[in-house]
Amino acid sequence: MEGRKSTFGYVFLMNSSAVSWCSEKQPIVTLSTIEAEFVATVVCACQGVWMKRILKELGHLDEGCTTMMCDNSSTIKLSKNPIMHGRNKHIDVRFHFLRNLAKEGTIELVHCGSQDQVADIMTKPLKLEVFQKFRKLLGVCEISGIN
Repeated sequence: MEGRKSTFGYVFLMNSSAVSWCSEKQPIVTLSTIEAEFVATVVCACQGVWMKRILKELGHLDEGCTTMMCDNSSTIKLSKNPIMHGRNKHIDVRFHFLRNLAKEGTIELVHCGSQDQVADIMTKPLKLEVFQKFRKLLGVCEISGIN
C-alpha cells in the first residue's frame, strides 16, 4: 500500500522568496484524486497556520488571510460547500478543518492553472522550460562549473 500514496508538495513565498517548502508522500492512501488534493491542501494549510503564528511571535504584522494557490477547482469548491454527497462522503472528517479555516478567513484558496502551479516542481517531472521557469520563480539559481 505504501506505493499507492500520492506525493504532494507546497512552497510558501514571502516577498517573492521561498521561505518554506515540502515534498513528501501523503500520510494516507486516498480513494480519489479530489481526496488526494484535499489532503494535500489541508497539510499546506496547517503549515500556513503554523507560519502565521511564528511570524506573529517574531513581531511581524498580520496582513490578513493567507492566500493559497490551488490547481484543483473541486478542492476549492469542497472547502466552501459543506454539502456531502456520494462522491466525497468518504473524506475523513478531520480534513474538514480546511473548511473552517476558509470560513474564518484564515486562508483563501485561489484557483491557478496547472501551468502556473510552482509547487509542481516538487512532485513531478517537468519539461526543461517549465522547470527553469518555476526554479526562477522560487529564486533558485543554477550554479555552473560544479562537478
